Order: sequence, then structure tokens, then C-alpha cells
Amino acid sequence: MAPSNWPGTSSCSPRSSCSAIAGARAATRLPGRAALPQEAEAAFTAVRRAARLWPGRTACLEESLATHFAAALTGHRVRWVIGARFIPQGAHAWIEAGTAIIGQDETDRVWPYVPALQVERSN
Repeated sequence: MAPSNWPGTSSCSPRSSCSAIAGARAATRLPGRAALPQEAEAAFTAVRRAARLWPGRTACLEESLATHFAAALTGHRVRWVIGARFIPQGAHAWIEAGTAIIGQDETDRVWPYVPALQVERSN
């Protein structure tokens, strides 16, 4: 049975991951077009620069979600993906523009991660 704070369960608190997922889904309703890989990479680079000033944690989840929002706010659509792998166990979040994985050197991680959640515009 899933813990009560997992996405999709009814007892999500406002500060939980449910808020992040809801926000990401809301961002897909903003007007825009599919981002080219270089446009998505520019948004990711801007997020990385801003993250240097942030005193808190900025790992793949925060960077990818912030890139998703930055792209949406500048009129570009990207796919926000959260995935997992089994051997070795791990989780990872990333952005995709078309088929390009943004901000991720594929040699840095053991791929493939299996997408568990994808947030993108459906039309």
C-alpha cells in the first residue's frame, strides 16, 4: 500500500509533492509551443545559474521542475519526467524537449530510467 503522502492519494498536504505535480500540470495550460532542444537547454542553464544563489537543495527534482516552469512562462512546452531504475536502485527527474534529454549527460548516470510520471501538454 502506498504511503498517504504519495501523489494520487487523497490525503496530500499543500506542501507535499502533490502541489508540485499540480503546479506542473497547471503550467501546461499556459499558451506556448513545443520547445526546441536549444530553447529548453537555455531555460535549464538559467535555472542552474539561479540555483547557485539559492541556499537550499537544488538537485535534479528541483532543477527539472524549475526548468519546466521557466519554459512554460517563456512560451515553451517541455516534458517533465520523474523516473526510477531498479539496479542499482535510484530515482531521477529530468526535462525532455522532443526526444532530447535536457541538462543530462547520459554518461553521468546509469540509463535507462523508467518514467513513472510525465507532465506535458496533451495536444
